[in-house]
Amino acid sequence: MTLCTPARTPNRPRVQRPHSPPGGARRLLPAGADVSASIAVFLIALPLSLGIALATGAPLQAGLVAAAVGGLVAGRLGGSPLQVSGPAAGLTVVTAELIQRYGWRTTCAITVLAGLSQLALASLRVARSALAVSPAIVHGMVAGIGVTIAMAQLHIVLGGTPQSSVVANALGLPAQLADVRPSALAISGLTIAVLLGWPRLPGRAGRLARKAPAALVAVGGATVLAATAGLSVPRVDLPSWSSHALPGLPEGPVLGIAAGVLTITLVTSVQSLLSAVAVDKLVAARPDRGRGIPRSRLDRELAGQGAANMVSGALGGLPVAGVAVRSVANVSAGAVSRASTMLHGLWIVLASLFLVPAIDLIPLAALAALVMIVGIQMVSITHIRTVTRHREVVVYAATLTGVVLIGLLEGVALGIAVAVAVAMQRLARTRITREEREGRHLLRVRGQLTFLAVPRLSRALHQIPAGSEVTVELDGSFMDHAAYETLNDWTAAHRAHGGAVELTGPTGGRIAVSPGGHAPGPGAESDTSSAPAGDAPPSPHPCCRPWTPWHNHQCAVLPAPPLTAAQEPPARTGHQLAHGIGKFQRNTAPLVRDELARLAREGQNPSQLFLTCADSRLVTSMITSSGPGDLFTVRNVGNLVPLPGEESGDDSVAAAIEYAVDVLRVQSITVCGHSGCGAMQALLGAGPDDPATPLRRWLRHGLPSLERMASRRHAWARIAGRLPADAVEQLCLTNVVQQLEHLRAYDSVARRLADGSLTLHGMYFHVGEAQAYLLSGDEVRGYDDVFSSVPPATLAAKAS
Repeated sequence: MTLCTPARTPNRPRVQRPHSPPGGARRLLPAGADVSASIAVFLIALPLSLGIALATGAPLQAGLVAAAVGGLVAGRLGGSPLQVSGPAAGLTVVTAELIQRYGWRTTCAITVLAGLSQLALASLRVARSALAVSPAIVHGMVAGIGVTIAMAQLHIVLGGTPQSSVVANALGLPAQLADVRPSALAISGLTIAVLLGWPRLPGRAGRLARKAPAALVAVGGATVLAATAGLSVPRVDLPSWSSHALPGLPEGPVLGIAAGVLTITLVTSVQSLLSAVAVDKLVAARPDRGRGIPRSRLDRELAGQGAANMVSGALGGLPVAGVAVRSVANVSAGAVSRASTMLHGLWIVLASLFLVPAIDLIPLAALAALVMIVGIQMVSITHIRTVTRHREVVVYAATLTGVVLIGLLEGVALGIAVAVAVAMQRLARTRITREEREGRHLLRVRGQLTFLAVPRLSRALHQIPAGSEVTVELDGSFMDHAAYETLNDWTAAHRAHGGAVELTGPTGGRIAVSPGGHAPGPGAESDTSSAPAGDAPPSPHPCCRPWTPWHNHQCAVLPAPPLTAAQEPPARTGHQLAHGIGKFQRNTAPLVRDELARLAREGQNPSQLFLTCADSRLVTSMITSSGPGDLFTVRNVGNLVPLPGEESGDDSVAAAIEYAVDVLRVQSITVCGHSGCGAMQALLGAGPDDPATPLRRWLRHGLPSLERMASRRHAWARIAGRLPADAVEQLCLTNVVQQLEHLRAYDSVARRLADGSLTLHGMYFHVGEAQAYLLSGDEVRGYDDVFSSVPPATLAAKAS
């Protein structure tokens, strides 16, 4: 058992290229998983590409060109190995408007220019800047596009022809319903029924059937129905490739063409980058944890999308972007490298050349129904719940409405304006209340103190009688210069008239307001507020910044000047625990209430038993980035696991193990030790004549760890490529390994280990370095702090 270096290791040569397949060496043939995944993605992409081309009014071959280029070019050059690119439903409205306004050849030229713009943006390394757009705006834009698509395709589903705008389509719907074409409606109805019902087929037969993509089955079934029933409906008509239209020189007003280039650039870039981030999350959630698959490199992904758009436009194809539906299918099918994406593009090329007679049998109504369902699904209920929970539903609704009624760029601009207004409103939202308690006036200020709140602050301050005793409670982390001057001037004037003023935080501790304009956070309380109003007290201790909700704010208290009798603070009636509960109810409870309500309904279903020390410095939720319901945590002195039958009447640890393994069916158990463990120090310093206190009786379960460390049969564990710093650290590491051995002695654990449904992990947390190390078999991974975006490296090290 060894512990290896952390992820960040300067000057260490890279063993494997960032985007090579797992295994490091180049493969002459793609992995079997990539081949099967590429076929699954191809079967989804073929009908969708034709449907999107139909919805835009472009030649149907343009959808196939874009799908092939997205797979071959973006798949090879992009920075997200498992993301699949192609014609996206999110670009349907934009492309349809450009085709209607400038014609197809000019639209292809605009696509080429948009790809060139993406390459320029990639060279400036601004890809991550696209992620700064509010998710509410992105979700609202996607939903607006979905509504537009669905309204247009509904007319084709009913056998008619769509109008040029959502409003026109909505106004023309009654007339279209009065003139329904039964044959088109039958084809569309079958397609929709299969699309919605196929993923819900029950039983074992249903599980086998669901391996075939619903889109392919739906379109294939509609095609068979139309052919066998002899229905007279419009069908796909792929012209000869020799007559395929290629781009021409842009014709039209320069500003209009520039706006088209900007629109395609922004939409394709944002959609592709957000999809790449989502793909990384999906890969990490797979059972194999994405082993060997690198995280997306966003600037490279942007460059790959730019190259794909240039090639697609030059070959007469639709604009290309990363597509969520196909990417999810690729990840779910078990793809392990970019070979699956490229192979799917190759299958599109082969189908375009050799399956034209079969494609020409597909009814247009089936493709329209397919695209309509995709458009409806773009209005995601999950997204609506998310923006509602984060109080951004106004931004979402404004963007959606703008995209539907005005246009894509105008709708996004409207959403940005509303988002800025909402942010300003939240910044300016300050609650000021005043009350009197036993002759002392209390002025509470909740929120940030900016110049926008100065009129209300000044009004509340001047309502306080002259010469009275006043406590001003500030519950915010920022105060601008205007608010500081107002509060400082009033404080000086009030004291000059014989009054007493005390500035406090929400716990009652006195604070100081620095002349720089920043008020300390809720935890930045000290005894310096009694300094004269014009003085500049020292800055509060930096650890007092409210940088995380679990911080207990027990910081170094700055020395205070002597207090006069008039400045003596009132008796502290609060309690730290009560204060913490109050902060939770005000700030944290609204954010977690929905999740806890769900857990209350469904019960707990943790994936891991986490057994660690009771040391107060170990915050399990912080070092594991976990939340409610994720971990079943057991804490005791020394993170000890007594051998079965050794607990002498106290079966608490054994009971927790049995409950977690047999009842909760956790998938893994982690034993976490830490540096500077007091229990390990006590073990090292124990003598044979020490009294048998409860602590000594408990620590006897750690004696096997002492014996293991002293034994010559076991190699000493290493940490970060070095031997432990001292005997305490060595015992802390050895204890983790020994407690894993104790776990294997439990019957329930042994059974689950034997059938492969349970894994054991050892973890060591170095408190002083904020560095975690994970021990797993004979391979150990070192992790940077959880806020790093650098993917953890896996470096094997052997014990000497």
